[in-house]
Amino acid sequence: MGMIHLSGRVICPNAETAARLAGLLPDHIRLTRAEPGCLSFEVTQSDDPLIWQVEERFADRAAFDAHQSRTAASGFAAATVGIMRDYKITEAP
Repeated sequence: MGMIHLSGRVICPNAETAARLAGLLPDHIRLTRAEPGCLSFEVTQSDDPLIWQVEERFADRAAFDAHQSRTAASGFAAATVGIMRDYKITEAP
């Protein structure tokens, strides 16, 4: 199994949603970076205030899957339902 890289965008429909996301991100980033197998996790606002760029790297598929499971069961997931995600996931050999 190789390293997993997720690259993409989170796209908010309006300024209110973007502000809500901005308030939730620090804790989400902190928790994700503390996960076993997380090599890097960056979420940065783009020039468009409604769009964030996301770059994630996990040591392997198991670490990435564990992250996905934790996130799906989190308050962050519940609070961000309806925010569009546009991601590409690749696995290095």
